Amino acid sequence: MLLTTRKPVDVPGLLAFLGARAVTGVEELTPDGVYRRTLRLARGPGVMSLWPDEGGVGAGLDVHPDDLDEAVSTCRHLLDLDADPAVIDAHLATDRLLSGLVARRPGLRRPGHVDPTELVTRAIIGQQVSVAGARTLAGRLVAAHGTPLPRPDGELTHLFPDAATLAALPPEAFGMPRARGAALTRAAAAIEDGALDLRAGADRETARAGLLALKGIGPWTADYVAMRALGDPDAWLPTDVGVRRGLARIGAEPERAERWRPWRSYAVMHLWATLGDPEGP
Repeated sequence: MLLTTRKPVDVPGLLAFLGARAVTGVEELTPDGVYRRTLRLARGPGVMSLWPDEGGVGAGLDVHPDDLDEAVSTCRHLLDLDADPAVIDAHLATDRLLSGLVARRPGLRRPGHVDPTELVTRAIIGQQVSVAGARTLAGRLVAAHGTPLPRPDGELTHLFPDAATLAALPPEAFGMPRARGAALTRAAAAIEDGALDLRAGADRETARAGLLALKGIGPWTADYVAMRALGDPDAWLPTDVGVRRGLARIGAEPERAERWRPWRSYAVMHLWATLGDPEGP
């Protein structure tokens, strides 16, 4: 299957970003550059495979036939395939400090996610730890509390734990400070009971306010979730270590980001890309 999109599009870069954060059992990036992961769908678990293709993105979807439309929509959200790179790049390139980054990576996309509960969990786990450390903690969580696939598919063995499972765990079950674990269980409980809607298409301001109302969740986590789960094109992460390093490399102050509205999420991706190994959980 071919997933079409407006050109240009940096598919290898986007899949590399996802692969660098791949959680054992749930995701993998194969040696030949194919990103694979499990999906929790209405009629049962599925597996997606994504790779660069001249016409857009190649996709293999091992899902129930009645889940195909949902799976395709999930792929498109994950890879930001409905963005208009010409408009975004043209706007960001008007800033002389950012124009060189845009020229080096035309069509850079904002990575989405397939499961808002998973993304919130990984964002909280990733607070103040490295990408590798966050992957390790998330992998242990999957091994202990994920849902096993009926049949393993290569390296893919589990679905990420759902909101009900996470909400029922004691805070110390996550292998991180208890206060952070408690924040995770509160977020999972709010998602499970419907008080917090982080699905693509949900009202972003309401969702952000709901996250910030939870003890232990601050602006960085709320804005990261807005960027990736809610599809916010203008999320800005001024306290992020990678963003601050990227700003320093181009000689910009955080206030300069006002010029980049309404596409600051894409500016974040360009700044992360200056580091070689982008930051973020």
